[in-house]
Order: sequence, then structure tokens, then C-alpha cells
Amino acid sequence: MRVLVAEDERVLAGLVATGLRRAGFAVDAVHDGEDALERLGLYAYDVIVLDRDLPRVHGDEVARRLVAGGSRTRVLMLTAATAVEDRVEGLDLGADDYLGKPFEFPELVSRVRALRRRSARPLPPLLERGGLRMDTVRRTAVRDGRDLGLSPKEFSVLQILLEADGAAVSAEELLERAWDAHADPFTGAVRVCMSKLRAKLGEPGMIRTVQGVGYVL
Repeated sequence: MRVLVAEDERVLAGLVATGLRRAGFAVDAVHDGEDALERLGLYAYDVIVLDRDLPRVHGDEVARRLVAGGSRTRVLMLTAATAVEDRVEGLDLGADDYLGKPFEFPELVSRVRALRRRSARPLPPLLERGGLRMDTVRRTAVRDGRDLGLSPKEFSVLQILLEADGAAVSAEELLERAWDAHADPFTGAVRVCMSKLRAKLGEPGMIRTVQGVGYVL
């Protein structure tokens, strides 16, 4: 899942981005509306955490342009203005959800996950395949009753493979969906992560490499 944080308070933006990464999301952060629109034009984000009072291009205008362009990116609007009329106005602009500052971080994570479920095709919270069982709500993964102890990145990659339901997933798609914009496509990050994931899954091997195509679970 890929998230864009658009927040002009740099300390807050950094805290939100770090927390979301620890929750298993691929996160990019920008600090004004112009940069937000530029990133949204380059990458397919599942959710944008959008501060309403952004400089250069106001957050309201960012939301308007997303809606006008038919974007599938869900909008979680953040603002210090929490009056009912402010929430109504934000939702009328096209925001999918609205969260006032200050907020509790677990609630932010929960709302981001809920928005992602709305934008993706319906999937059960429990994903299973060949003795592998993943709970996407509790963020746990076990194989034949053994906890795999996955890192957030490994969990994200394995979830993408499970959701593909036997179809091949290319390294490029994994990089696009599980890493942020700073990931270098030539570092072999996907290959390294896949090697660690295979080791944790154990024998018999579950992930097959299809030469020139990608990976199949």
C-alpha cells in the first residue's frame, strides 16, 4: 500500500511518515500542494493524508483536482479546524475522510487502512494458501502454525503475492507498491527482500521465480 503525506509542518510530516512506514506502508512526504500534485501525477497512491492548509496550492484545491481528474486515490484530510461545518465542507470538496488535529496515531493508521480497503478490490481479512495464513488486520503471518516474524516490508510483499492469487507479480510492480519513491530500482531491493522472505517461509519453498516475468506464490 502506497501513501502520500502532504503536510507543511515538517516535524509532524516526518512523524506521520515514519509511523506509517512502521505500520507497513510505503510512504512519501511533501510539504506543499504543488509538490503533492506533482507526485500524484507520477505515482498511483492508494491514499493521500492531506493537510488542508497547504502553501502554494491549498489542500482544498488538491482535493478538487483529484476528484475532477477521476483519481482513485482516497483522501484523508487533516486540519486543525474541527467544527462541524469545516468537516462538512472538507467532505463536500471530495475528501473520503476527515481527521482533526491533534489526533491519536492508531486512529490515523486505522483510517488509512480503511480507505485502502475501499479503493482496492474486496479481499477477506484472512488470506490463505498452502498452509500459509495471513491476518491483514492483526498483521500476523503463520505457516503451518509457525509465526514467520516478518518485517513490515516482508509482510507487504507477501501480502501482494497472496492477493495475486497465483498470478505472477513483477519486480517492478512490487517496487511500485511496497517501496517509496526514493527506492532505487537498480539496488536489488526486491531480490534481497525476496531472499529473506523465502528463508522465513522455509521448506518446501513457496515462492517461484518466473524468469523475465516475476514471482509467483
